[in-house]
Amino acid sequence: MAPTHQLSAQPTARNDTPPGTQPAKASGTFSIGGDLPVTRLGFGTMRLTGPGVWGDPADPDEAVRVLRRAVELGVNFIDTADSYGPVVAEPLIKKALHPYQDDLVIATKAGFTRSGPGGWQPVGRPEYLRQQAELSLRFLGVERIDLFQLHRIDSAVPLADQIGELKLLQEEGKIRHIGLSEVDVDQLEQSRAIAEIASVQNRYNVADRAAEKLLEHSEANGIAFIPWAPLATGRLAKTGGPLDAAAERHGVSASQLGLAWLLRRSPVMLPIPGTSSVDHVEDNIAAAGVSLSDEEYAELTAAV
Repeated sequence: MAPTHQLSAQPTARNDTPPGTQPAKASGTFSIGGDLPVTRLGFGTMRLTGPGVWGDPADPDEAVRVLRRAVELGVNFIDTADSYGPVVAEPLIKKALHPYQDDLVIATKAGFTRSGPGGWQPVGRPEYLRQQAELSLRFLGVERIDLFQLHRIDSAVPLADQIGELKLLQEEGKIRHIGLSEVDVDQLEQSRAIAEIASVQNRYNVADRAAEKLLEHSEANGIAFIPWAPLATGRLAKTGGPLDAAAERHGVSASQLGLAWLLRRSPVMLPIPGTSSVDHVEDNIAAAGVSLSDEEYAELTAAV
């Protein structure tokens, strides 16, 4: 499962990528829920929408190209949500990739309503979660959602009602696996007492490890850990950022170094870097071929 290329190796550039080459595969695989294998380096769709994760992208055609290029390069795990747009990212995925290749896994989420750019309000009423699952089935053009995640736990609704509704949807064959987003270990275990939980999705990157205990717990229990903001929404990739000097020394981009650190951190880690640019998606995917020695990994861990 470990990447095969040394850190000092130059990543393959876009125009030099041979036809049919799938560099994402170098990141290895992980089976979500024990029966749903995915390439570990995936793609997140939040940045395919407008500012504030609101409205259509500035260049819808480029968004379609990004999705197609990611899959062409070996990505087969795409993370999205009904609230991205809202109702923008899911239809874009269908437009770009439907009919889907057999091994493509699409994970979506519900549990937020939107009041405008940057506005997010948790809603976990069972009837709302069911409605959004039905809409996601339609917008994605699938008969079953591979991984359906509770976007946030709604403190105004009993947890048993929220997870219980997802379990009912699972029993009805409308979703395959259940995931959670932004939870702690106690909430994960409370949820696991109600239904099997296949994944968790929390903010995590080399500079923000607040979810360390959850990651360790997930690894011990074979639960996929999907880090959102794996590059700190671009801050780790910017010129002069905390990874810039180390990346320059090794001849890779800061983005690639940050993603390589995540892939090295845990075998259950499934990074989902997002972008609205084909050039950037190619740069990110090249991270799958960057490996860190024990010394380099420890140095980055301590320095950032």
